[in-house]
Amino acid sequence: MEQIIQQLKEQLIEALNLEEIKPEDIDPDAPLFGDGLGLDSIDALEIILILEKNYGIRLENTAEAKPHFYSVRTLAQYIVSQQDK
Repeated sequence: MEQIIQQLKEQLIEALNLEEIKPEDIDPDAPLFGDGLGLDSIDALEIILILEKNYGIRLENTAEAKPHFYSVRTLAQYIVSQQDK
Protein backbone atom coordinates (compact mmCIF):
# COMPACT_ATOMS: atom_id res chain seq x y z
CA MET A 1 0.00 0.00 0.00
CA GLU A 2 2.77 2.48 0.93
CA GLN A 3 4.51 1.79 -2.38
CA ILE A 4 1.33 2.62 -4.32
CA ILE A 5 0.86 5.80 -2.26
CA GLN A 6 4.41 6.90 -3.12
CA GLN A 7 3.88 6.09 -6.82
CA LEU A 8 0.60 8.02 -6.86
CA LYS A 9 2.23 11.08 -5.31
CA GLU A 10 4.93 11.05 -7.98
CA GLN A 11 2.41 10.45 -10.78
CA LEU A 12 0.16 13.28 -9.56
CA ILE A 13 3.06 15.72 -9.40
CA GLU A 14 4.15 14.81 -12.92
CA ALA A 15 0.70 14.65 -14.55
CA LEU A 16 -0.61 17.82 -12.90
CA ASN A 17 2.63 19.82 -13.25
CA LEU A 18 2.89 20.44 -9.51
CA GLU A 19 6.56 21.43 -9.84
CA GLU A 20 6.74 23.26 -6.52
CA ILE A 21 5.52 20.21 -4.58
CA LYS A 22 7.62 17.21 -3.55
CA PRO A 23 6.09 13.77 -2.85
CA GLU A 24 6.87 14.12 0.86
CA ASP A 25 4.89 17.40 0.91
CA ILE A 26 1.67 15.56 0.05
CA ASP A 27 -0.22 14.24 3.08
CA PRO A 28 -1.72 10.91 1.93
CA ASP A 29 -4.84 11.60 4.03
CA ALA A 30 -5.39 15.24 2.97
CA PRO A 31 -8.20 16.00 0.53
CA LEU A 32 -7.13 16.18 -3.10
CA PHE A 33 -9.83 18.73 -3.94
CA GLY A 34 -10.71 21.94 -2.13
CA ASP A 35 -8.66 22.64 0.99
CA GLY A 36 -6.01 19.94 0.47
CA LEU A 37 -4.07 20.04 -2.79
CA GLY A 38 -6.72 22.31 -4.28
CA LEU A 39 -7.30 20.24 -7.39
CA ASP A 40 -10.25 20.86 -9.74
CA SER A 41 -12.38 18.91 -12.22
CA ILE A 42 -9.72 19.08 -14.95
CA ASP A 43 -7.26 17.52 -12.51
CA ALA A 44 -9.82 14.77 -11.81
CA LEU A 45 -9.70 13.87 -15.51
CA GLU A 46 -5.92 13.61 -15.28
CA ILE A 47 -6.28 11.28 -12.28
CA ILE A 48 -8.64 9.10 -14.31
CA LEU A 49 -5.97 8.93 -17.01
CA ILE A 50 -3.35 7.94 -14.41
CA LEU A 51 -5.62 5.10 -13.23
CA GLU A 52 -6.19 3.88 -16.78
CA LYS A 53 -2.63 4.23 -18.05
CA ASN A 54 -0.68 3.03 -15.00
CA TYR A 55 -3.06 0.62 -13.31
CA GLY A 56 -5.40 -0.58 -16.06
CA ILE A 57 -8.46 0.70 -14.17
CA ARG A 58 -11.30 2.03 -16.32
CA LEU A 59 -13.98 4.04 -14.57
CA GLU A 60 -17.39 3.25 -15.99
CA ASN A 61 -19.31 5.38 -13.52
CA THR A 62 -17.43 8.44 -12.30
CA ALA A 63 -20.13 9.25 -9.74
CA GLU A 64 -19.51 5.91 -8.01
CA ALA A 65 -15.76 6.54 -8.06
CA LYS A 66 -15.99 9.99 -6.46
CA PRO A 67 -15.45 8.80 -2.85
CA HIS A 68 -12.23 7.08 -3.94
CA PHE A 69 -10.86 10.41 -5.16
CA TYR A 70 -10.91 11.96 -1.66
CA SER A 71 -7.19 11.53 -0.90
CA VAL A 72 -4.06 9.78 -2.12
CA ARG A 73 -4.72 7.02 0.43
CA THR A 74 -8.31 6.42 -0.74
CA LEU A 75 -7.06 6.30 -4.33
CA ALA A 76 -4.41 3.76 -3.35
CA GLN A 77 -7.03 1.65 -1.54
CA TYR A 78 -9.21 1.78 -4.64
CA ILE A 79 -6.33 0.65 -6.85
CA VAL A 80 -5.57 -2.28 -4.53
CA SER A 81 -9.26 -3.28 -4.43
CA GLN A 82 -9.46 -3.23 -8.23
CA GLN A 83 -6.25 -5.24 -8.66
CA ASP A 84 -7.70 -8.01 -6.51
CA LYS A 85 -10.55 -8.51 -8.99
